[in-house]
Amino acid sequence: MRYLAKRFGLFLVTLWAALTINFILPRLLPGNAAESILAGMRNVTPAAYHAICAELGCNLHQSVLLSYFQYLGNCITLNFGLSFQYRIPVTQYIMIGLPWTLALVGVATVISFLMGTLLGVVAAWRRGGRLDSMLPPFLFLLTAFPVFFLAILLLLVFGVGLHWFPLTSNYTFGVVPSLSLGYIGDVVSHAVLPATTLVLSLAGSWVYTMRNNMVTTLAEDYVRMARAKGLRPWRIMIDYCARNAILPNLAGFAIQIGFVLGGAILVEYTFSYPGVGGDFVSATDAHDFPVLAALFLLFTLAVLICVLIADLLTAILDPRTRES
Repeated sequence: MRYLAKRFGLFLVTLWAALTINFILPRLLPGNAAESILAGMRNVTPAAYHAICAELGCNLHQSVLLSYFQYLGNCITLNFGLSFQYRIPVTQYIMIGLPWTLALVGVATVISFLMGTLLGVVAAWRRGGRLDSMLPPFLFLLTAFPVFFLAILLLLVFGVGLHWFPLTSNYTFGVVPSLSLGYIGDVVSHAVLPATTLVLSLAGSWVYTMRNNMVTTLAEDYVRMARAKGLRPWRIMIDYCARNAILPNLAGFAIQIGFVLGGAILVEYTFSYPGVGGDFVSATDAHDFPVLAALFLLFTLAVLICVLIADLLTAILDPRTRES
C-alpha cells in the first residue's frame, strides 16, 4: 500500500505540473489566442475582437491566478469550451475520433511490443543464429525510416499497386455502422495499413532492447545455477531470463506511448484516418486553441497513466521494487 500511495502521489504531482505547463506556455507567446485567429483578417471591429476573447477565455482584465484556477476547474470537469471550427463542445468533438485512435494505436502498440519482445527473447537465446543475424537488423532498419515514409510506401505497394487494402478512411463510404461481420471486416481492412505502419516503426526497437536485456541476464549467476540444476531450457528462458529482462521494457513501453501518439498523427493524416491525429492537424491549421489544449492534455494523461500501470506491473513482477 505504501508503494502504491507513493506512485499515485507522484502521478498526481506530475499531472499537476503538466497542467500548469499547458496553462503557461500559450501565455508566453506574444499576443493572445484571439489575435492569432484574427491575424489574417481585415477590418476587425473591437466588438468582434472582445467577443472572441470572451469565448476563448483570454480575458485581458482577469488576473492570471483566477484564470489558472478556472483552467484547473475546467480540466477536472472536462469543460474545454466550444471548438472554434465546428461550434460544438470540445469534449464531444474529440470523442468522435478518440475511439478510432485508441483502437488503432492500442492494437498496433500491443502487437509491436509483444512481437518485438518475443523475437528479442528468441534472438538472444539463440545468439549467432540466422534469426539473430537477419531479423533484428532488418526491423531496426525499418524503425530508422520516418513514419510517414513507411506509410506512403505501404500505401503505394499494397493499396495503389496490388489493390489489397483500401487507401483512406476508416470504413467504406456509404456503409452503415453496425455489429455485422461485414462491417467489422470492412473496418479491419481499412485499419491494416495504418496499423502495419505503426507496428513496423516500433517493433525494431523492442527487439534490440529485449535482446540486449536478455544477453545481460543470461550472464547472471542465478541463470547459471538454473542450468546447473538441469532445468528445462524453455523454463530457464521464460522464468529466469525473460521475466527479469522484460522489466526495463515495461517502463520503455509506457514512455513509448507518447511517441506512438505523435507518430499516429502522421499516419492518420497520410491515410485520412478519422482519429485525434487528424483533429490535431485540423486544429493547428485553424488555430483552434480549445481543441489543441484538450489534445495536449489527452496525450499527457495517456503517458502518465501508462507509466503508472508500468510501475504497478514492475512491482508485481519484481517484489524488490516495492522496497524503494
